[in-house]
Amino acid sequence: MMANLTCDLLNHERIKTTTPKAKELRRYAERMITLGKDGSLSARRRAMGFLRNKAVVTKIFNELAKRYEERKGGYTRILKLGVRPGDCAPVSLIELVDSVSEVEAEPDKKPAAKKAAPKKPAAKKADAEGSEKKATKAKKAAPKKPAAKKAEDAEGSEKKPAVKKAAPKKEEKE
Repeated sequence: MMANLTCDLLNHERIKTTTPKAKELRRYAERMITLGKDGSLSARRRAMGFLRNKAVVTKIFNELAKRYEERKGGYTRILKLGVRPGDCAPVSLIELVDSVSEVEAEPDKKPAAKKAAPKKPAAKKADAEGSEKKATKAKKAAPKKPAAKKAEDAEGSEKKPAVKKAAPKKEEKE
């Protein structure tokens, strides 16, 4: 189970699991990244013996080892999310520190995110046009309903309208 969790964590760089599993998983994931930083054939065989997934082992030795070459440890982070609704088990998010999603989120390192901004107003404009069309359809449909009520009221004029009684007022003490 720990080999599969480690493989998924290193492949997706973020997984959601129970807190005790996340704390145990941290040990295995950090060992695999340390093996990747070693880079020797022996280390690659040890990682392959534990993970049994060639694509993940290649990712460790090629990408993750380069990303963490200056870091001496602490490659993972555990964020507690609360409890799972079904069985009230404590749930955590375990992720790799300095993951690709964090690097993309920083505006200083990616100027391409600024170029995507003009596309959003066009989408809002299209949504606004769609909401205007819906509003005009609703306005056209609105007069039909009161006309139907008036016709029903003319036919059933024998019915008396319901009268609401006012709530008694509380007396103020002086």
